[in-house]
Amino acid sequence: MSRRRKGRDVHGIVLLDKPAGFSSNQATQKVRWLFRARKAGHTGSLDPFATGMLPICLGEASKTAGFMLDASKTYLARALLGQATVTGDIEGEVSATAPVPELDREGVAAELARFVGPIQQVPPMYSALKHEGQPLYRLARAGRQVERAAREVTIHALELVAWEPPALTFRVRCSKGTYVRTLAEDIALQMGSCAHLVALRRLAVEPFQEPQMVSLPQLEEQAREGTIDQCLLPPDAGLADWPLLRLDPDAMRRFAHGNPVAGAGAGSKAGPVRVYGPGDLLLGLGEITADGTLRAKRLMNLAPPPRPPETDK
Repeated sequence: MSRRRKGRDVHGIVLLDKPAGFSSNQATQKVRWLFRARKAGHTGSLDPFATGMLPICLGEASKTAGFMLDASKTYLARALLGQATVTGDIEGEVSATAPVPELDREGVAAELARFVGPIQQVPPMYSALKHEGQPLYRLARAGRQVERAAREVTIHALELVAWEPPALTFRVRCSKGTYVRTLAEDIALQMGSCAHLVALRRLAVEPFQEPQMVSLPQLEEQAREGTIDQCLLPPDAGLADWPLLRLDPDAMRRFAHGNPVAGAGAGSKAGPVRVYGPGDLLLGLGEITADGTLRAKRLMNLAPPPRPPETDK
């Protein structure tokens, strides 16, 4: 047996343009292998048939992943009206058919406008949500259907890109937890038909945008050239809207050991902050309380903890 590579300490975020045919986990492990990284994880799954932005956190950047889950996302979707499938996409068998609505472009745009704002959405059976400890997709594959409660999601924007019956292409910016497959089905139902997705591409995960993505072939080429680390964004790039707080060496030592730092946030707004020390070293993520105390939420191990100053004996 060959020995498993131990991996190296590499920290940052890769915005992978996930190709179709890869699960999110398969894509993440491929990126981890290319970087020879010890640790990697993704933030927000994409279905295997879908393409587009999959933020992958390497090393200490994984400590920011949980704070990025609330990010809004933008998708470009193409639905085929007149046919529904058991999965809501091209990977499932046809489960129903219905006439394709005879609407012009203006009529379709008006139907889409009905879905902008807060809406109620029933999660699909083919999803990773769990019921009594089991993912729904496993129950669905076993032929089981269970009751799912509707959840509120928000459609921030919904734009008609093309209407070429029976194909409908739209761009949507939505809140976390939105299933675009279900949205396409609900739009078709509102139009008196049924539908399934034939293509889905994630364009953005706030604050990241499409031009920042890199493809697997690009990563493979840069890995061969030894320049792959140039594709990394800083570990806290996904929290760019968080204020930045810089600490002096004394405060840095207290924070780096997980201790509250009284007065460090004086004059700053209470709430989450990115905490830096001298030399642009990211120390971690913190929370400023109402009295100006800085408390640690996540500490970054990007450099050895600073040694206390030597004293005269």
